[in-house]
Amino acid sequence: MLSKEEVQKIFKNSDLAIFKSMGQNFLIDEKVLSKIIACSDLSSEDVVIEIGPGLGTLTEELSKRCKKVIAIEKDDKISQMLEGKFENVEVINGDILQINLSEIAQKYYQNKKYKLISNIPYYITSPIIKLFLENDVQPEVIVLLMQKEVAQRICEKKGKLSMIALGVQVYGEPKIIDFVKNTSFYPVPKVDSAILRIKNINREFTDKYYLNLFRIMKIGFVAKRKKLVNNLSAGLQIDKTQCEKLLVKAEIDLKARAQELGLEDWKKLVEIISQM
Repeated sequence: MLSKEEVQKIFKNSDLAIFKSMGQNFLIDEKVLSKIIACSDLSSEDVVIEIGPGLGTLTEELSKRCKKVIAIEKDDKISQMLEGKFENVEVINGDILQINLSEIAQKYYQNKKYKLISNIPYYITSPIIKLFLENDVQPEVIVLLMQKEVAQRICEKKGKLSMIALGVQVYGEPKIIDFVKNTSFYPVPKVDSAILRIKNINREFTDKYYLNLFRIMKIGFVAKRKKLVNNLSAGLQIDKTQCEKLLVKAEIDLKARAQELGLEDWKKLVEIISQM
């Protein structure tokens, strides 16, 4: 486990530079690292994708326990530094949001299960989660070190749900494993973090169903302070009285706002709307 001083020494004695714009905050807390590994339930047959491996702190621990680690690093120089450092680690230099995951799946694990375990750049948290959960080949489990407030929003229950929470919970079961102080990183970020795990990931329905579900949800959340019936009436371009009938049929309170609905409420509503 690299200490703060060791991280500083690495950057001082090389031509590397820390880019805060790329979310480069390096983990220096061994207890946090141990918790990430423990909750990932790793085996010697696992294939793991790691996004933003940085100096390889998490990468090394994953490589000791897994069959294969696919480390995707955007920083050219850091990628070169990691290349060949660990025997069972494949380093891919590129932007995770631009890389073809289907090609990676075909090359490294095909239809086999894999896990996503990473200390991710916080500014692309939502796109990363969306990318993997909506992918044709979903990970078996996701364990991410991410911004505390985002993790809390993802795990909210009925009454306080947001689009990001619904977007995760429709595919799997999120849980906060532990909170992490900002002093566990170097450089020290402005916010605290959390270890988030998503288990029981699956695609229960067709692509068409999910597209329709998210379309209705977005309409419902377009103006969060307004009642759901008003948002649906405007978004679906149908009479408010007709919207009220839809909500009654779905057993949803006519005064309800989008965040007050649970996932099952949305599923029922979409089913009824699709029958129109």
